[in-house]
Amino acid sequence: MKAVGFYHDGNLEDVTVQQPEPTERQLLVKIKAVSVNPVDTKQFTAGVGQFEEPRILGYDAAGVVERVGDGVKQFQEGDDVYYAGDVTKLGTNSEYHLVDERIVAKKPRSLSFSESAAVPLTTITAWEALFDRMGVKKQREENAGKRLLIVGAAGGVGSMAIQIAKWVGLSVTATASRKETKEWVHALGADHVIDHRDILADGQDLYSYVLCCTHLSDYWESIAAACAPQGNICSIVAEEPLDLSLLKTKSITFSYEFMFTRSMYETDDQIAQHELLTEAARLFDQGVLKSTVQDVYSPINAKNLTHAHEKLKSGRVIGKIVVESF
Repeated sequence: MKAVGFYHDGNLEDVTVQQPEPTERQLLVKIKAVSVNPVDTKQFTAGVGQFEEPRILGYDAAGVVERVGDGVKQFQEGDDVYYAGDVTKLGTNSEYHLVDERIVAKKPRSLSFSESAAVPLTTITAWEALFDRMGVKKQREENAGKRLLIVGAAGGVGSMAIQIAKWVGLSVTATASRKETKEWVHALGADHVIDHRDILADGQDLYSYVLCCTHLSDYWESIAAACAPQGNICSIVAEEPLDLSLLKTKSITFSYEFMFTRSMYETDDQIAQHELLTEAARLFDQGVLKSTVQDVYSPINAKNLTHAHEKLKSGRVIGKIVVESF
């Protein structure tokens, strides 16, 4: 089957690899579209030396179930699905891909494959950050008067976090610096938009929740000062060292969010990501959430994926980049 991989740092190639077969609770998915994420770029640039087999990246996909393994309970052949995959396994940049059914859901009926491929990783990350890590309640009445600050809100995760937070009734302040990013986060529902340099200058109350989606160390002191007593800070980026003593007097809880934790460590609750994506699909179909795809390239090949990675690394991407069709 066709795939895109690399044997050494800095050189994606169009390759041919053997088509895998599903076992146990695995699905074999015929890939229709993929999107790129920082985790792809980081793994791509971290590759060193030669590999006997090409390393295949890609951790967002939408496609059609081709075959199911023994013990599969949630899906059957022909189902349209979307998912973010498992960072410890081969990625989605191939014609066919194996994935555990527990981290997959049927894609939103109202979205195309390209629109669907843009959202799994960022939706899971934003969802887990808000509900699992920071303990945000889903009942709107529980969130009356509570404020969320999203630092780096125009990217993939921030774009989904705005929408999910508004769904549960939080007041959302988003940081954005360029005209186009300010317009983007406003359109997604942010109540207030501020420059990232002005986190402490918006003249409003402190934040019950802070979600950092970019360069945590650059904003750590401001974030700590802006968070309310007994509030929560969650970061999707890890930058050491951090001075956690800044959180002590306000008894602030700090956590990291890494959406691959469940699949990487084969936790007992992996099915939570199937359930999460299933609920999110309903919200997309109801118009509560919308896909954040902004750029679509075709076909899926080394040239287009390289271009997508380069654009992502520029740090000026709004929303998500998708590559469709082999």
